Amino acid sequence: MIPRSTLTLTAAAHARLLTHLFPGDGKEAAAVLICSRVPGSRLRILVREIIEVPYEACTNRTDRTLAWPGSYVEQAIDIAERDRYGILLLHSHPSGYAAFSDTDDESDRSIIPCIFAAFEGLHGSAVMLPNGGIFARLYDRHGNHTPVDLVSVAGDDIRYWWHDDLPNAEQRPVAFTSDMTNELSRLTACVIGMSGTGSPTAEQICRLGFGHVIGIDFDRIEHKNLNRILNTTLADAVSGRSKVVTFSERANQYREARYFEGVDASVMTREAVLAVAQADVIFCCVDSLRGRMVADRMATAFLLPLIDIGVVIPTRKTGDGVAIAEVCGRIDYVFPGGSSLRDRGVYSPETLQAESLAEVAPVAHAEQVKAGYIQGLPEQAPSVIALNMRASSSGVLEFIARAYPYRHEPNSLYARTDFMLAENIQDFTAEDTFKTKLTPLLASGSAEPLLGLPALSAEVA
Repeated sequence: MIPRSTLTLTAAAHARLLTHLFPGDGKEAAAVLICSRVPGSRLRILVREIIEVPYEACTNRTDRTLAWPGSYVEQAIDIAERDRYGILLLHSHPSGYAAFSDTDDESDRSIIPCIFAAFEGLHGSAVMLPNGGIFARLYDRHGNHTPVDLVSVAGDDIRYWWHDDLPNAEQRPVAFTSDMTNELSRLTACVIGMSGTGSPTAEQICRLGFGHVIGIDFDRIEHKNLNRILNTTLADAVSGRSKVVTFSERANQYREARYFEGVDASVMTREAVLAVAQADVIFCCVDSLRGRMVADRMATAFLLPLIDIGVVIPTRKTGDGVAIAEVCGRIDYVFPGGSSLRDRGVYSPETLQAESLAEVAPVAHAEQVKAGYIQGLPEQAPSVIALNMRASSSGVLEFIARAYPYRHEPNSLYARTDFMLAENIQDFTAEDTFKTKLTPLLASGSAEPLLGLPALSAEVA
């Protein structure tokens, strides 16, 4: 069952909380989480700020009890009230007790009503266990509470803690097993771009067993696409059918219940952004820098892991004409709070401007921007399906490696994978190679304008 509610935090926030809540003395500790949420129907709560309660400020601090001043809740209210952020009261259970205790219930009954008296919001409490696992619950203003179905952390590894499986939280599913498939059936993946690399990526995502798959593309099927978009037919090209609607129609024949949702819109629209906000992971398979920029911002704002897939075939001039210089693929794994695609040089303000100029003045700009699969060769129907599938498979395997680690080395060493088939070379770049820039977009969620882009504002829509 797809989770109705999810609490997500960055790997840096999770590591900070683990250090603070388990200082090594075997006693409980506390922190207050200030949380935003994503736009749309699914309840996804994002940890935006952390207030650590100093150990010396606490009283009756033992391995099973903890009391701390209300001033830290007041501080959280001052920060959260303006933007209507939620407040979660978090403490540790050094004993590993994987449930809320009677003492926890009593504490919530005295504090949570005070928070609701200040302002309405998504307020609740949570517990962290020594293994890093977190479970949480949300309250309404009448004191009723419901559990948060899933707590997730996206870093070098992607971690999930399910409320209905807390006793087995340390036993992660093994990669490529039915246990992995069972967990994937509860997750939502989004594929942006349903063409050359997006089509085989979405196909793999569907066959792996994701419970909900969202595809985003505004384009139509043409004859030149038929050699690289899976499950398309001549009739689709003749009628100019929507790529994503066509894929949706056929993918939903794989199972008894409908699970693939096609969004026939550009990723630069509010409709597309709201759809991506409902996902647990993004696969970016677009061929534009602007599309990658938006995917990058969504990963940051909504705290989602992002796999960006790209291919290119550089050419060189020869005495007889043009020859293939290299056959390249690139897979970037990006996690919120880590280095972004912009940090990694995938795009920049200058290249975004150049791409925009190429769209409005293609003739004047043709000598400066060479777009397409085969650079320097005006090929309208390149035979690149084998290359696309190689890159697509690497991207999907990158997600599996993060959520169900199987590598012998740390995943942090594989932030980027580059392969060059002509020279038979595969290179890997570690996360710490890239310089990460801080951004106010991190965990901004539903703040308007969405993603900090005026074109996506609710007023414009």
